[in-house]
Amino acid sequence: MPETPQPLVQPDQLIRHLGAPDLVVLDARWSLERGAERRAYLAGHIPGAEFVDLDQELAAPAGPRGRHPLPPVESFAAGMRRHGVSASSQVVVYDEVTGAAARAWWMLRAAGHRRVAVLDGGLQAYLEAGGRLTSELPAPRSGDFQTTGFESWVGADGLETCRDQGTLVVDARARERYLGQPNPLDPRPGHIPGAVSLPWTDLFDRGRLRPAAEVRRLLGESGAGDRPVVVYCGSGVTACAVLLALEVAGGGPGRLYPGSWSEWAADPSRPVQNPAAG
Repeated sequence: MPETPQPLVQPDQLIRHLGAPDLVVLDARWSLERGAERRAYLAGHIPGAEFVDLDQELAAPAGPRGRHPLPPVESFAAGMRRHGVSASSQVVVYDEVTGAAARAWWMLRAAGHRRVAVLDGGLQAYLEAGGRLTSELPAPRSGDFQTTGFESWVGADGLETCRDQGTLVVDARARERYLGQPNPLDPRPGHIPGAVSLPWTDLFDRGRLRPAAEVRRLLGESGAGDRPVVVYCGSGVTACAVLLALEVAGGGPGRLYPGSWSEWAADPSRPVQNPAAG
């Protein structure tokens, strides 16, 4: 498959290149309610796709660093090799537009692998374009993927430093969570002081990323135009969809706060801004 420098690939392009020797397709289906969708993968997936488990392979176990902290780099690299990823691989990741594919995209990019793209519109767009599914598991293959670590992220302490230096902090959660309305997901309601709200779902229309000009407008309205930004969400998953949109739109450099609100709000020493509290 030709190298895809853009972070998105269209369904018809993927369909044309299925079976190419340098193509690795990863099924990252996951939902907040059910977790990793391995059963759905086994029932039917894009031919040749390997299942990547967000909870087990794209994150370390939940704990003080949040619900989906970054995994040890060695285990991530080993997982990518098991899925056949090599230095020369063009990787395409898909999901059902829940943010999981964007998380896989971000992690591979942060680990130094540039030839990776997200399937625009996810599995539904692939089916609408005439793609077929199979329950046949791909033949095992191993890759030579190597990395020395993740870049383009900051921890909680680094986030405060970035904010003090003028970096814009973007909250990608639903706006009601940003505004501090109680919900079962957040240890404390509210948001990181000084953060602006840009729900990741605002950047998508029926599962597809909005046109670049519209994404630029939405980013600009939030203040995330040409400024350096750090994005967080509930647990470091859907924030990656904002970073994906930022790159598509040619915006300023973006970094991920992986611990996100699940780490920040669980630490009583971290300040919280809660508009709902008055």
